[in-house]
Amino acid sequence: MIRRNILLCGVFGAAVALAACGGSEKGVNEVGPKPDLPEIRETLLPPMRIAKPVGWGDETPRAPEGFVVTALATDLRIPRQMLVLPNGDILVAEGRGGGAPALRPKDVIAGVIKKQGNTKVDGGDRITLLREADNDGRAEVRTVFIDGLNAPYGLAYVDGRIYVAEQDALVSFPYVEGQTRITAPPEEVTRLPSALNHHWTKALTASADGSTLYVGIGSNSNAGERGMAVEEERAVVWAVDRATGARRTIARGIRNPTALAIEPSSAALWAVVNERDEIGPQLVPDYLTSVRDGAFYGWPYSYWGQNLDPRVRPQKPELVATAVKPDYALGAHVAALGLSFTREGGFGGVFTEGAFIGEHGSWNRQDLAGYKVSWVPFSGGRPAGEPVDFLTGFLTDNGEARGRPVGVWFDPQRRILLVADDLSNTVWRVAPTGTSPGP
Repeated sequence: MIRRNILLCGVFGAAVALAACGGSEKGVNEVGPKPDLPEIRETLLPPMRIAKPVGWGDETPRAPEGFVVTALATDLRIPRQMLVLPNGDILVAEGRGGGAPALRPKDVIAGVIKKQGNTKVDGGDRITLLREADNDGRAEVRTVFIDGLNAPYGLAYVDGRIYVAEQDALVSFPYVEGQTRITAPPEEVTRLPSALNHHWTKALTASADGSTLYVGIGSNSNAGERGMAVEEERAVVWAVDRATGARRTIARGIRNPTALAIEPSSAALWAVVNERDEIGPQLVPDYLTSVRDGAFYGWPYSYWGQNLDPRVRPQKPELVATAVKPDYALGAHVAALGLSFTREGGFGGVFTEGAFIGEHGSWNRQDLAGYKVSWVPFSGGRPAGEPVDFLTGFLTDNGEARGRPVGVWFDPQRRILLVADDLSNTVWRVAPTGTSPGP
């Protein structure tokens, strides 16, 4: 039985309180299929910290030996998710959405803290096209591909159409290969839940055969504090029929599925999910999981299977009894926002089978977590081993932020990894040495 500790950390004197209540325990395993789950540490004011932005200067992110990192494009307007088209052109969704009002004093304080770690650039509400024609690590062509969008995030391409998950609708556009700008009006596939939009991002991917579009829709609260009426069709994954727009809910209780991708060997749908805050610096693990049709993942009533969240009233024990455990913990408050599987042998001899994950970094712990791109090895379509830090350097040794990774995309044709950085407003390109220029 979980023992609930109430630590009295006052709003006034917040710096002292946070230092006293925000420490992580040593020796806690936060990653893998069987993470440790410390006891709940609920505080009046949760531990909060965000890394102060300082910029990259002459630095770039650090990749393993044998790889080189270059800035494919800079001066973007909050790059989020990416898509590589069949001809190699790269689409980058840019924007910022949301707008749910704060409920509690600590929401206001958390909002101020979070804002300190964000770019000061306005969101683009557009999609930018990048073309790297000569494989030199720089985009020779850069155009505004689609503009006038409403906080675009998820992207997909199927059979001559570009699909965009805005914060309120899934829309599509006709596309001709090589096209550098689309002026045709959007065609609505289906409306998406958008009231309040506490979590506004709508993740998107297409099934292996292209017939189904999967949409991830985040919750409207941390743990149900706005009431469950506003959570109708929230914390879910939809399967949308591409031809008709008809949709069904295939997973529930999946708090904030921020990126979706198809695992290539099994054609199964996987997601990275941001879990709840305010019950401790090492609870609850954000996770990587297969999205099982009909599964309930616990939110808001329980976490990591059937571990009860005592803050939620009334509870639903019959529903909690059905909650499934996610497949693989990524660590608490890493804020995983990107997911891409390697294909066709990965980089050729290394990082051949597995998933790259963009960890944006969160605010609900004093020891910063995330701020990197990690790699989870797979075998037979399942996670198989410890995670590896693949792209680092987003944090300085002093705990300041040069950048914050969001979307990731592995391109098997050029054997490169693309990483969107929404703090420095850069798309980074990672390639094996010898296939691109030095830094």
